[in-house]
Amino acid sequence: MNEQATPSVSLSAGCVVVADPDTGNRDYLRTVLEFMDCAPLVELRPDSIAAAVATSPVRCTALLVGESLSDGEREGLIRFAGSQKPRIPVFLVHRGDAPAIGTEVLGTLALPTRHDVLVGLLHKAQIYTEQGGGEPGRRPLELFRSLSGTSRATRRINRMIEQVADTEATVLILGESGTGKEVVARKLHYHSSRRGKPFVPVNCGAIPSELLESELFGHEKGSFTGAINSRQGRFELAEGGTLFLDEIGDMSMHMQVKLLRVLQERSFERVGSNKTIHCNVRIVAATHRDLEEAIRENRFREDLYYRLNVFPIEMPPLRERTEDVPVLVSDLIARMEHEKRGSVRLTPAAVAALCHYQWPGNVRELANLIERLAILHPFGVVDVPDLPEKFRSGLPGRDLPLEPMPAAGGAPAAVEVTDPTFAAPRLPSGGIDLKDHLAQLEVGLIRQALEQANGVVAHAAQILRMRRTTLVEKLRKYGLARGQELSEF
Repeated sequence: MNEQATPSVSLSAGCVVVADPDTGNRDYLRTVLEFMDCAPLVELRPDSIAAAVATSPVRCTALLVGESLSDGEREGLIRFAGSQKPRIPVFLVHRGDAPAIGTEVLGTLALPTRHDVLVGLLHKAQIYTEQGGGEPGRRPLELFRSLSGTSRATRRINRMIEQVADTEATVLILGESGTGKEVVARKLHYHSSRRGKPFVPVNCGAIPSELLESELFGHEKGSFTGAINSRQGRFELAEGGTLFLDEIGDMSMHMQVKLLRVLQERSFERVGSNKTIHCNVRIVAATHRDLEEAIRENRFREDLYYRLNVFPIEMPPLRERTEDVPVLVSDLIARMEHEKRGSVRLTPAAVAALCHYQWPGNVRELANLIERLAILHPFGVVDVPDLPEKFRSGLPGRDLPLEPMPAAGGAPAAVEVTDPTFAAPRLPSGGIDLKDHLAQLEVGLIRQALEQANGVVAHAAQILRMRRTTLVEKLRKYGLARGQELSEF
């Protein structure tokens, strides 16, 4: 097995069930799994798997099903795994071409395998199990009201929301498409005294101007062709609550006049009626357009602008708050997991790569990327090479020429940049003892890995992405084993 970089997700020790009549496959998998500190349960007879899982002292994290089993035996094991709570992830083991799999099977494992491939498979199984085995569910409403991020701009917006939420002031949210304007509007409603009443969104740019009046104010039966029944408008539906007018900059001048009257008098009439209806509705508007420029071009009424612009909130584009990307990634994955639509994990290097992208589509583009990665790598771990090309093209140092270094034989050897996000430390003006400095750095990282792994050498080796025997030699070299409670597994 080749020693390659493995995903930086901790593996919890668990039971891996191997169901394969092939003696060579069983012995091979037992050896590999024991080395990885997993507890393999090797069972030849499919009818004994249920009893083995039930009596195992640790949770079953995966079921490896051999290709030598009959179709009936294989289907029976898959049904058994799907009946568990949570479901046990199933992988088909094969030595030839990969078999076709259905939705009940999480993946395949080709033998012989590599260490990084098997670790990735077990990580995939772990994430799948943590999320309840893909059972369908619903997203809590609170996730719609979150404005994630730790940047100064995000903190400022959250403060502004807290200040204005429980007032009756009309709020105008400005910003590019995809920055989360509706999220802000929902959060304003959620934290206001109108929380128990309806939140009614209307996309003014998506409704034809000739239909928008009826959509907002309703109509009476027979008021126009096709009006076979009376109908309430959005203002009536939002009574006592909040009406969110999205893309207000796309509203026609005719409708702007009618909206201005409602804002001034808090009353309106349905289309085809002369009966005045009084309304108690808070208006929150949003647009990606420059309304002041639209006023200069006579495309937006100035008096309506000042009626709406009582309390403006400007949403910065994601490229101006890239420090929010890691928090947004975690939040978007959490939303998918709450909906039971799958899951995915990103390595720190992959998240760092996303922080260097310009995000013309803002948070909506990031949400689409996370959903795409969850489809391409279900319950998997995504690293930089797994990202689409455009999300890797802006990495620092990616397009810089590399200077060759002389090798032992005098021939130049190319320098390989393994992590384009890595920033080299500054060299002191007085020089440095490089060997001593690297040794101290190595000792510090080994200590941290051991502490994170609770003194388990095999787990610390996985964190450091090295062989266990290599780590044992370094422990002896630096005398780290003395005075510490360490265990091999």
